[in-house]
Amino acid sequence: MRSTELRLLVQTSPRPALPAGRPSPERRGSFEMTAYTMQKFIIFGGNKLEGETTVSGAKNAALKVLVAACMTDEKVVIHNVPLITDIFIMIDIMKEVGAEVTLEGHTVIVRMKKFTQSSIPLDKSALVRASSLFIAPLLARMKEAKIPNPGGCRLGARPIDRIVAGIGTMDVSITYQSKDGYFHAKTDGLRATRYHFAKNTHTGTETMILAAVLADGTSVLENAAQEPEIDDLIELLNRMGGNVKRTAHREITVVGVKKLHGAEFSISPDRIEVATFAIAAVITGGSILVKDAHKAAIGPFLEKYKKTGAGYEILKDGIRFFATGTLKAVDVETGIHPGFLTDWQAPWAVMMTQARGSSTIHETVFESKLGYVPDLQKMGANAVLFNPKVENPEAVYNFNLEDDKEEHFHAVTITGITPLHNAVMTTLDIRAGAAIVLAALIADGPSTIYGIERLDRGYEQFEKRLEKLGAKIERIKHD
Repeated sequence: MRSTELRLLVQTSPRPALPAGRPSPERRGSFEMTAYTMQKFIIFGGNKLEGETTVSGAKNAALKVLVAACMTDEKVVIHNVPLITDIFIMIDIMKEVGAEVTLEGHTVIVRMKKFTQSSIPLDKSALVRASSLFIAPLLARMKEAKIPNPGGCRLGARPIDRIVAGIGTMDVSITYQSKDGYFHAKTDGLRATRYHFAKNTHTGTETMILAAVLADGTSVLENAAQEPEIDDLIELLNRMGGNVKRTAHREITVVGVKKLHGAEFSISPDRIEVATFAIAAVITGGSILVKDAHKAAIGPFLEKYKKTGAGYEILKDGIRFFATGTLKAVDVETGIHPGFLTDWQAPWAVMMTQARGSSTIHETVFESKLGYVPDLQKMGANAVLFNPKVENPEAVYNFNLEDDKEEHFHAVTITGITPLHNAVMTTLDIRAGAAIVLAALIADGPSTIYGIERLDRGYEQFEKRLEKLGAKIERIKHD
């Protein structure tokens, strides 16, 4: 998201007060008539973080189950919804196309009696990539859909060609019209399909599940993504009367049903937040109990974490993460689930600046997701970007190789232990932003971080929770 895009205007119907720490909206009788003011963090490093915190519901599940709630004309109640910008924008989209939405604390109540239009608003969908999933309920319930080329974080090309190809096998005519920036899709009725994803796709798998659940016949999705957030979506759909099962390794079978009904569901804890707070505890020499962390799918993270020598203790109500002394450098290579999550690698890089020895991070999911490294270098980190020699890049990299560019780096070597100093930085995306916040927490002197609106897209009241743990951090508006 470019900085010029951060002053967004979104509009629907009345909504309750926003949580503390979120940009203030102009009150004009709208759900969200928000003129986002530019904001920055001032972080004073050198404070040990101690105490306990509770992680939010998983962002990457919440956005998708909101779309699933639009597959029925009955009421769907969703608990443990994170109060983040992406959720508010998604709710705005839902209301604009006809949904009745009520927000009560961290619970969202949805009733989509009928879609009032088949077109998703271009301005809002450009901000949230998950808006592309609306193609499924629109085709299922209206037989047509107009979906903009989606936006969200600029994490490489992130094409939706895999979604378009899959949907096109379900008796759907779909074309892209450059004159309006929309994908235009029509069907006489969704038909079941057997579809093999050429590469792993989280959003593509979810879109196909949503389309197949009300399609005529039994669909089989091969090489389907295995992320736990998808299991949240499957569980909700099954509670709504769907018939969705993981039937083999990377295979999902969906038996189409005639109609879905209302249901109630609670979103799983965010595994990305768990890792963020775990690393915050260790690098500051502290100890943080992350409530409900044992319910999150963090096995691959813990496997690498314990090799560093950092401490953790699984308790009844969560996991306590704590510093034990000198950290050991540990290599990671990101990958599709059950591999090391791509959204863990930026915070992990900060941890490696405080580990003895050299470690390598190899990013294989996105072609351009190491943009935060120059900021770490600016703070004194010994970090060297490079492109490793890869025998079979088509098999190793999950992104489309044709989207790769010469200026992209896919790996970084970090040598520690390196003391970090303060700097002025700008958030590139949600997880990169979290990483430079972590770095600022251990830096000598006050750091300034611009573009923190991007952090609000994925972390609820991030600075408030850090303050309660002992961080010295201020949110300041600026022009």
